Amino acid sequence: MSLMGTAPPPGIGEDEIRNLVHTFYGRVREDDVIGPVFSRAVGDWDEHLAKLCDFWSSVVLRTRRYEGRPMRAHLMLPDIRAEHFDRWLDLFEATARDVLTAEAAGVFIQRARMIADSFEFGIANQRGELAAPRHVKRTS
Repeated sequence: MSLMGTAPPPGIGEDEIRNLVHTFYGRVREDDVIGPVFSRAVGDWDEHLAKLCDFWSSVVLRTRRYEGRPMRAHLMLPDIRAEHFDRWLDLFEATARDVLTAEAAGVFIQRARMIADSFEFGIANQRGELAAPRHVKRTS
């Protein structure tokens, strides 16, 4: 499923993005694994949620509303690890399936996996660690 050069599927608009972002981060804040990471990093949740809505609008609807450097923000989190990305994706995928159509959820999930891989690889590279992308089976 490629998004390059194609319009987003029907059923994805600003309302769906807002619902996904707000529902998901409500779950994140209550999560034992990633909730504490976000609690330490986010000072103003209203501002953060608005920024994330802009981010996903830019990613999926190509609105170009997001003006930020998400990789830099994640690089500055000293305690973020692979298990945090795994948990973030598990929660994100479950939330997308709960609040979106199957087709729309698939679009967001594909992009989320690519973004998580990119961030995790960038952090591992910065730290001098190696991380296998999610499409390669990890062994631990």
